[in-house]
Amino acid sequence: MSELQPDGSLPLTALLEGLLFVAAEPVLPSQLASALEVSGAEVEQGLAALEAALAVPGRGLRLMRHAGRVQLTTAPEMAETVERLLGLEAATRLSRAALETLAIIAYQQPVTRPAVDAVRGVNSDGVMKSLLGKGLLQEVGRSEGPGRPILYGTTPQFLQHFGITSLTQLPPLDVSAAPEKDVQMLKG
Repeated sequence: MSELQPDGSLPLTALLEGLLFVAAEPVLPSQLASALEVSGAEVEQGLAALEAALAVPGRGLRLMRHAGRVQLTTAPEMAETVERLLGLEAATRLSRAALETLAIIAYQQPVTRPAVDAVRGVNSDGVMKSLLGKGLLQEVGRSEGPGRPILYGTTPQFLQHFGITSLTQLPPLDVSAAPEKDVQMLKG
């Protein structure tokens, strides 16, 4: 992965790794393509190769994808060590209500608070404010419905908190045990 090209330049995967390392926040693949003066397809191939190289057991970094953006993050197995180095408190546990709310939003996003309330059967305002404060949720727009309610979605911090690199890694939604009315609400 890190061998020099015949002309002495770095391979695309190394260039992508370096750019993602210095990026302060997740970036669009098109931004990387522009910076490297290559096509979007080349960047996607390079990102796939980088992701595979980092997914090897024993590596301390992972490539995370969220909302069409990419970012380098530390491996979930390093959480305790990173917290110790940075002097951070241990990760706070999430309540059952918070986990329930996050699950609904993760599977239905973008979703409004009233839609979350309908699935949960209780007011979710306080839980959602807490999750917004923790950086696990974000406002992603407004619905076209009456009153134009806010639409919510998960954040890259949500992925990090649960040790996944993409929403595609969420387990399949098991609705076999749920009553039919709940299944319809979960499916949106």
